[in-house]
Amino acid sequence: MLPTLKEQIIGLLRNSIFLSVIFSWFGAQFIKTAINLIYGKIHSFYDLIANMLWKTGGMPSSHSALVTSMCTTIGFKNGFNSDIFVLALCFCGVVIRDAFGVRFSSGKQVQNLNSLGKELVEKKIIGEYKPLKEVNGHTPIEVLCGCIMGFFVGLSFSIL
Repeated sequence: MLPTLKEQIIGLLRNSIFLSVIFSWFGAQFIKTAINLIYGKIHSFYDLIANMLWKTGGMPSSHSALVTSMCTTIGFKNGFNSDIFVLALCFCGVVIRDAFGVRFSSGKQVQNLNSLGKELVEKKIIGEYKPLKEVNGHTPIEVLCGCIMGFFVGLSFSIL
């Protein structure tokens, strides 16, 4: 007989892999928000909530922390030679590569396009330009710090 929905939810909330992912993501977002508060980059309650919940970019990388903690916890729980660990490791590699490779490069391209658009408006070559949304990627050090944080969070949920 299958467990009830309530039992399944309770099981999920006790799952060390799930908990390590949630704690690493929330911890990285909290640190990122604290850094932004210190540097005066948060100007409203909305900015505070956005930083805590969904804003990307900045130190440390919450994407990297999340996938590294997942991979670490799966490795300790299921073995580093298990199929699920290999899957987690590959997923981790793709997310980390995207965090500082693709997203960082595309963010720089959008900054340049916005700069060019502003310059064309100032020179009256075009009438108006609506700036594109700049999605922040990560520098390699931000990704590395996220990975280190994720590893230690995953390790702590694995040995407790």
